[in-house]
Amino acid sequence: MLTLCDAALAAPVPLARHAVFRRSGVLTAFEGGIATIAGLPVPVGAVCSIETGPDAATPAEVIGFRGDAVVATVLGAADRLTPGSRVTSSGSAGKVAVGDAFLGRAVDALGRPIDGGPPPRAESLRPLLGEAGGALRRMSVTEPFDCGVRAINALATMGVGQRLGIVAGSGVGKSTLMDMMAGGASCDAVVVALIGERAREVADFVNRHMRGGARRRIAMIAVPADEAAGLRLRGARFATALAEHLRAQGASVLLIMDSLTRVAHAARQVGLALGEPPAARGYPPQAMAAITSLVERAGRCASSGGSITGLYTVLADGDDQDDPVVDTARAILDGQIVLSRALAQRGQFPAIDVCASLSRVASQVTDPHHQAAAARFRRLASDAAAAHELLLLGAYRQGADAAYDEALRLRAQFDAFVSQGVGERFTLAQSRMALETVLAD
Repeated sequence: MLTLCDAALAAPVPLARHAVFRRSGVLTAFEGGIATIAGLPVPVGAVCSIETGPDAATPAEVIGFRGDAVVATVLGAADRLTPGSRVTSSGSAGKVAVGDAFLGRAVDALGRPIDGGPPPRAESLRPLLGEAGGALRRMSVTEPFDCGVRAINALATMGVGQRLGIVAGSGVGKSTLMDMMAGGASCDAVVVALIGERAREVADFVNRHMRGGARRRIAMIAVPADEAAGLRLRGARFATALAEHLRAQGASVLLIMDSLTRVAHAARQVGLALGEPPAARGYPPQAMAAITSLVERAGRCASSGGSITGLYTVLADGDDQDDPVVDTARAILDGQIVLSRALAQRGQFPAIDVCASLSRVASQVTDPHHQAAAARFRRLASDAAAAHELLLLGAYRQGADAAYDEALRLRAQFDAFVSQGVGERFTLAQSRMALETVLAD
């Protein structure tokens, strides 16, 4: 009998051909969206699965360590987490699966489809936080970018590889302008990241843009406002990684992120939960660093010839232009389009404040004649606003100043030039011709 037992123990145990053994840990604490895991030595950026039932699990992303324990931000529902839950590592640390199959699809921050279709087929893995590279690897902005919006093409001309911000308060028309540029921009692919927005807006965007032949150039990553803060932050990084994958193939990509402020709010929530001290108006330093690192990943690539033209909406809470997020974005972006609530209330859409909006690369992508025409339009628009205010106060009479009289005469044409219907599209050449026509009158 003992001989049979020895022979059985010495015999090799057959294993499944594709068997995978994973180390597991234990959930020891959870507070403020942050989970503490013991016994699972995995690197920062790894995605873990916290078991919440026989066939259910909640994902979490490792963001740091406390002693020998791993600290992770929970990326899903936390209502079924229990102390002692088993935690396993899954996926490649710090990398996400991307591919051309994401074009024409709507997915969440983990790459899972939300449009009812099958999971997109990933072609490669890319770093979630981007690849570190020198500043000289980025090419200068030298070519104009046709965004399809007449006022921006003519007065704040964008460049291929530029990072532009749309700054406005709530309900002034940021999403409408974003829609116009997503459908009218001249580029190879559009990556749209809806971060922290209403779920209804996500459904509306899918219904407007993800139909017909135009959908094949648009990829959407959506993380609504009711999702976890870590998931919102990961969604913004995932969208940027997908845009980087397309740029590496030589494509001209328009990356639209709505909004950069919601990304900062998510980073603030995660940072405060980790115990970081609040600095500017409750934002820890890591929150500002998160949006800076996101914006810096856009631009032109010297090796592939591709580009990422970044368009970031910035919500000015309470129409405060000195908000920390607005101030940080203004410092790092290559220009901003400012939307005015007063113009929106007058019924002008898009409600672009021409005098406050500018593109820092316009002088590099336009000729001197175009620059002179745009400068003259701005000057006349500013004079028209000032003269109209004086007229309402009774402090000015027509004929007292020739420049004011000319500006007042063209004021209605200026408003018509800036206004544009949602379904309309104007090329760079059409925008410049319309600008010259207005000034010739």
